[in-house]
Amino acid sequence: MLIRIPASGECRESEVTPEPAYLSRRQVLSGAALSGVAIAMPSLVNASERYPGVTAATAPKWFADKLANTRWQAAVPDGEAITPFTDATQYNNFYEFGPNKGDPARHASALKVEPWTVLVDGEVDRPGRYSLEDLFSEGRLEERIYRLRCVEAWSMVIPWLGFPLADLVRKIQPHSSAKFVRFETAYRPEEMRGTRSGFALIDWPYVEGLRMDEAMHPLTLLAVGMYGRSLPNQNGAPLRLVVPWKYGFKSIKSIVRISFVRDQPATTWQSMAPQEYGFYANVNPKVSHPRWSQARERRLPGSLFSPNLRDTQPFNGYAEQVAGLYSPMDLHKDY
Repeated sequence: MLIRIPASGECRESEVTPEPAYLSRRQVLSGAALSGVAIAMPSLVNASERYPGVTAATAPKWFADKLANTRWQAAVPDGEAITPFTDATQYNNFYEFGPNKGDPARHASALKVEPWTVLVDGEVDRPGRYSLEDLFSEGRLEERIYRLRCVEAWSMVIPWLGFPLADLVRKIQPHSSAKFVRFETAYRPEEMRGTRSGFALIDWPYVEGLRMDEAMHPLTLLAVGMYGRSLPNQNGAPLRLVVPWKYGFKSIKSIVRISFVRDQPATTWQSMAPQEYGFYANVNPKVSHPRWSQARERRLPGSLFSPNLRDTQPFNGYAEQVAGLYSPMDLHKDY
């Protein structure tokens, strides 16, 4: 069974899969997974106690204060092992810092993430420029351990820390005319060396979007941390989107603007190559990329002689929760 994140007002449930290598001396009550009752985990004194190999990090006071009251939901789908921190932070796509997988880890330290504000605009009652502390002043951090599936056919399992996007939407109070949410990444050429390259084909800033019902879905997360600590710069600090049933390029990083709009936004990869990257980008093993199959994926870590291949699951394994969003659609056409 997959973790079920209930809608606001429902009882919260989670199935907890013990992972001794990652929980590091913490014990999970044996009956909790069967009872469906979420376990209240103690706050972390040091992230490495829970996730070995995690690099220590400083964090703003508001994050540290929230961490003490985090709702720890250590639920790994189907008992899958969490990807080691070093793999999750050293193998990334973040083209603002370069085209190679190791470029973000090498160059993202140049990004200044404090102070950070997000412009909220469009069809809303409460537009404005918000600090992260203001955006999430009323919320409680939650840990969500999700599969991450890249359109390039590699995958990971990552423990995120964040807030349901739906909570922010309710706080901002969009008008009924707002049918989509548009997201925009920071564009700072002086700090993001990849945007200065004359060979880059991307029309900066990077843009992504969701339909309103996707944004309001309980699985959709605004992440501010991972592995029990604040987000590393290369993983989208200080604020990124996580939509676990979609290909990774939908989970936009280092967000500086959230707009509530009437019409479907023109997103970056769809605008560049619409025949390859659709607006919905739902993980679908039956719809191949024009240059490779999506039927299988390579789970990291792996090696040349042990590539750790596995079958791709529809909606990345979250079909039970999200397939209903697309029931009237042709997912071969609306890919």
